Amino acid sequence: MTFNDKLQAYIQLTRFDKPVGIELLLWPTLWGVLFAAMGQAQQQGESITAGLPSLSIFVIFALGAILMRAAGCAINDFADRKVDGHVTRTKGRPLADGRLSSKEAIAAFLILVLLSGSLLFFLPIKVFYWSFGAVVLAFIYPFMKRYTHLPQVFLAAAFGWAIPMAYVAITGTTDIWCWLLFLAYMCWTVAYDTQYAMADREDDVKIGVKSTAILFGRFDVVIISILQTLFLLIMGVVFWHYFTPTSLGITPVFGLALVAMMFAKQNSACASRNPTACFQAFLANIWVGRYVFILVAVSCIWTSLNG
Repeated sequence: MTFNDKLQAYIQLTRFDKPVGIELLLWPTLWGVLFAAMGQAQQQGESITAGLPSLSIFVIFALGAILMRAAGCAINDFADRKVDGHVTRTKGRPLADGRLSSKEAIAAFLILVLLSGSLLFFLPIKVFYWSFGAVVLAFIYPFMKRYTHLPQVFLAAAFGWAIPMAYVAITGTTDIWCWLLFLAYMCWTVAYDTQYAMADREDDVKIGVKSTAILFGRFDVVIISILQTLFLLIMGVVFWHYFTPTSLGITPVFGLALVAMMFAKQNSACASRNPTACFQAFLANIWVGRYVFILVAVSCIWTSLNG
């Protein structure tokens, strides 16, 4: 195998050629950074206009999200190396087709975790202790599909752990608003990863892999809708807390109406249970992440400028 072939295999292992997952982790991480900065201003009794994060914190958490997502993909392929070859969508992955070995996948995981961990030198020591939770969750969630029908919950916790880490980095602690944001993200992640699992449900049943799509059965779309509704309700409460004391009032809460319409379109597609339609619905969540980030960012910047 040539150097270019090997490099391409590593890029596919870490999914840098498919940035969908990066965005699904990146945007909510940045929601947490922005809300934590707002919380810091409130906590210290400063003007709410002081509630914007530093550029360095923003960059550190963005890089951390990208690196940890890539690490998660590497360990996921290691965990699934014996089953990916039996699933139509994943049989071309580098461990499934033999282009990379198990040792190389583990090495990639460790290197990426170490690179991500190096960012902790620029953050308070408390964040270092919290980072152990992120590493443990990133390592164990790919294996959960062998033992429970709720691997999506472990994925959501692994992806969402950056939110309390952001609060600890910026405010020094977590609070109820941090955990509400974390819970909202958990609901959204379980919903979209169930859509993802619906695309593979037939193959997963054949090879004995568990998922929420299999657990929910014919109630899959209904439960996804409930989770999405909980996401909207909790996010509405978080928006209300952070922005009603400002000149924006409850305006950002109404901005979530567009997300509700996005969810309705996704669920209409998923109702067919067609694998391609379910996968496209999953991909559409990129726009949910992007839009909510823009909504939060614009609201925070407006608040900073206008109080």
